[in-house]
Amino acid sequence: MAKNLKDLDKAAESKGSFLVTVWQFVKFIVVSLLAMIVQFVLLNTLQLIPPIQALYNEPFSWWVFVYPVAVGGLGYFIVSNVANIIAQIVAFFVNKEKTFNSGANVAVALPIYIVFTIALILFSAWLNPTLKEVFIGFDWCNETMAKNIATMICSALQFFLYFPVDKILFHKKKEEK
Repeated sequence: MAKNLKDLDKAAESKGSFLVTVWQFVKFIVVSLLAMIVQFVLLNTLQLIPPIQALYNEPFSWWVFVYPVAVGGLGYFIVSNVANIIAQIVAFFVNKEKTFNSGANVAVALPIYIVFTIALILFSAWLNPTLKEVFIGFDWCNETMAKNIATMICSALQFFLYFPVDKILFHKKKEEK
């Protein structure tokens, strides 16, 4: 029986690259769940800060981002994006170290990851309030449920886009000591 994660990594490597990828995907799922927990905790607690609560009554519209008061205004824009950014920072370092055992240079990998993350966050910043507004229109869905469902959908899209990017970005293995 494998004693730790490194033993499981070595066992997967001995079985071939397909199994390594499957094992990395399993670890990626666990890390993504961790990032999602971070995101949901922040999403549902940052809004409790009084200065941010006040911003929920301020409409925010810039470029393609439209956050009317009905969706949560500037407060929701700030809370949803701060939660997403912090979750992705956690995911970057945990995936680099644990999922892919990567020795990739952070000075090279992190800027690429940041550019990709900014693109995904911009997409999510547009999609999230759009979905939230749609779900609020349903009789069975209150604002909190709509916010969380919209965030789940955006998180799922990010999950399926991040794995192949991380696999390429973190391809360099750590050197054995």
